[in-house]
Amino acid sequence: MSIDLRPACPEDLAGIDALIVAERLPPFRTADFLDTFWVLEKEGHLVGCAGLEVYGEAALLRSVVTRQEIRGQGYGDLLVKRAMEEAAKMGVKRVYLFTMDKAPFFQRFGFEPCTMDDFEPAARQCTQYEVLRDHPEVVAVLTAMRRDL
Repeated sequence: MSIDLRPACPEDLAGIDALIVAERLPPFRTADFLDTFWVLEKEGHLVGCAGLEVYGEAALLRSVVTRQEIRGQGYGDLLVKRAMEEAAKMGVKRVYLFTMDKAPFFQRFGFEPCTMDDFEPAARQCTQYEVLRDHPEVVAVLTAMRRDL
């Protein structure tokens, strides 16, 4: 049984949000960025997703999720690699993200810890940044990261 990686489509929105919420992540404005989301599909069911919010030369990598039953098989890597390839094609020069406990995973792709002060003005347009700016207690348990492309 194969797992297919493909661009998300409008019919995937509820499934993407369900994957995100199941991991206790916020599904901020998923519909607004659906054209820069990718999904993993197995037998007609979504088993993974990842998205980008692109703001000119800056982007936020968000919502990298795989279902428990496919973890440890390289599918998260596949999602991140696709997002990074697409970001480069779109002219993105820097990619940011927030993570609770997956910093070692993202470091494998060249992401390095940074602070919210390190986010350039374009990247500060993302909803996650705007929400976190007003909630330092949440920022205290997250790791912000950045990668140059």
